[in-house]
Amino acid sequence: MKTIRRMFRIHRIFLVQELKRMMEYKGDFVVGIIGFLLIQLSNLLFLWIIFSQIPDLEGWSISEIIFIYGLSLIPKGIDHFFFDNLWSIGYFIVRKGDFDKYLTRPVNTLFHVLVEKIQIDALGELIMGIVLVCSSVAGLQVEWDAFRIIGMILIIPFITLIFTGIKTITAAIAFWTKRSGNVIYMFYMFNDFAKYPATIYSRWVQNIITYIIPFALTSYFPALFILKGENPLFNLGMPVLASLVLMTAGILVWNKGLKAYESAGS
Repeated sequence: MKTIRRMFRIHRIFLVQELKRMMEYKGDFVVGIIGFLLIQLSNLLFLWIIFSQIPDLEGWSISEIIFIYGLSLIPKGIDHFFFDNLWSIGYFIVRKGDFDKYLTRPVNTLFHVLVEKIQIDALGELIMGIVLVCSSVAGLQVEWDAFRIIGMILIIPFITLIFTGIKTITAAIAFWTKRSGNVIYMFYMFNDFAKYPATIYSRWVQNIITYIIPFALTSYFPALFILKGENPLFNLGMPVLASLVLMTAGILVWNKGLKAYESAGS
């Protein structure tokens, strides 16, 4: 318990200092958020153009797809906001030898990397996700009860860890290869499949995004329970299980990679 309190205190210190740094450049702060909002608005415009010609997609209405789209953005935005420093590990921190600083401090290296920085532009992604979920509710034929609402709230932290776990595993590859940014990107971009119902894809794509790179578990399967009340044990249980497995694997790969880390030559 004492260790957990210490970790939260350290996280708060890093967060406050990072916010102070960002607020020195208020223009970048605002532009970053607006930029991400515009990107998501362009994607939403694409959806509107498609559905102006097609009333439904594989039996999914526009309101349901907007709900799934918005739901996919919320955990992605949280992960982007808090844990995006893993990209730096994959692209340049290990390659340049800058990872040495983490080894000289009395803090767990993975925890230090995760909490060291935040990405304020992720707020655009997070805000858009919340707006889309809330705005789609009026067009949904759903009987909202406490079980659905509580289930949706409680599943968010776990599906966020699916994003973080995948990034941790792929970022840790840099300990052996010096650079793994392209590997992170290749795996992480599969999250685009999570923005739409998995049933619109071919069977082999569905299997990949459900059981191998399980981004379908971050939106489609929770939405099956929330929107249709289907199989809560699988549709909520599988994301929880996947998040625990991926984060455990990420920690194991990270610790194994630390033993292989050799800093950088001159």
